[in-house]
Order: sequence, then C-alpha cells, then structure tokens
Amino acid sequence: MSMEIMNPIPVQIDLRSLKKSAHIPEGEEERRIVALIEAGHSVMAAKAVYKVSYIESRAEESVVIDGVRFRSKVLRKHFDKVERVFPYVVTIGTGVDELEKTSGDALEKYYLDLIGNAAVVSAREHLKKRLGSRYALQSLSTMGPGQLKDWPLEEQRPLFGLLGDVEKAVGVTLSDSLLMIPRKSLSGIYFPTEIPFMACQLCPKESCPSRKARYDEKLAREYDA
Repeated sequence: MSMEIMNPIPVQIDLRSLKKSAHIPEGEEERRIVALIEAGHSVMAAKAVYKVSYIESRAEESVVIDGVRFRSKVLRKHFDKVERVFPYVVTIGTGVDELEKTSGDALEKYYLDLIGNAAVVSAREHLKKRLGSRYALQSLSTMGPGQLKDWPLEEQRPLFGLLGDVEKAVGVTLSDSLLMIPRKSLSGIYFPTEIPFMACQLCPKESCPSRKARYDEKLAREYDA
C-alpha cells in the first residue's frame, strides 16, 4: 500500500501538563508560557505519513515487514500474532526550533523545547486516534528505533525505506548520525495490542525526562531486553 499523508494535523498543548513536566509551581510563569505556546502554534506545521504494512515472515530475533527486515527481539515478540502494522513518521516542522534558536533567553529556550516535545507527541496521538478509528482498532502501542538497545537507532534506515520518500511526503530526513531533521519529529511502528505497551517499561534509565511508564523488571526479563 502507498503512503498516507495527514496534513495538517491539529495540535493541542495542555498548559497544566506542560508546567508539571517543567516542575513549575501553579500560578508562576503562566502568562509567559501561554504566550510561547501561542507563538509556537503560529509556526508549527504538524503532519504525518504512515503506511499499512504486513508481516511477511518471522525469525527468532527479527521480523520481515513488506520485504524489509527489522532486527529486534522485543518487536518480534509483539508481532508474534500480528499481521498488520503501521509504520509512521510525525513532525511539527522547523518553526519551533527556529524560535528556540533565535531566542536569547535560556529559560525561554527551555520552555520552547518542552512545547515542541509536547506538540509532536500530540500530533502522534492524533495519528493514533485516526488509525484506531479508520481500521477499527481498540488498542494500539508503538515502538521507535533508538528507544531500546534491542532496537537501535540504526533501524531508522529500514524504517524510512519501508515507508518510501518520507522527505517528499512530510519533509523529514535522516542526518549522518540517523537523527531526524526537523528535530521535533517521531518515527516508529504502531501495532495492535490487547495490553498497552510502552518501551519505557523495558528501560531501566531512571532519570529520563521522557519516561511515560515505570520500569518493569519482570517484563524486561520476559523480553530479555
């Protein structure tokens, strides 16, 4: 199946959640952050590209999707009883990054970075809802290259290859170090699950500011991750 492009994508940023992630007490910095959110919204270009793909074969520690092999024990285990998956790339463009670069205020740069992170996650959630509605899926989970040692950043290349011309579709490219450009972009594969899964559950790094779930040592042993 060819790529599906969603452009534009509505983005919602929750002020309370943003302040909580920045450890800002209630009532402080509110006016400033609201102004920065509004400025960010004015320059965002949120969009996504995804593809409906199918599992072709499975090995002990890898899986082949539409002719492209991905090496990951965790991914392989999740795809054990799955036939259809949804590789994707989501971005909000370069606008917020440009605001951050031109700001001469260190705290403002920090807030803009948080706003950009919240925006691209919001855009991905919109994609998730679209997939759930369009393909009648009750529960979806996602994994992305580089989230776990088991599925390293090097797997960005086959993921982008699986999707096709991502740059033409949404303007996202890979740097020599395999980081995405624009910086506020996310990539991965959505897949149906009976029990919601987050890569954070298998990652023991306690200080990660992006953590969405607690480390589950028992689950990590099951995946040998």
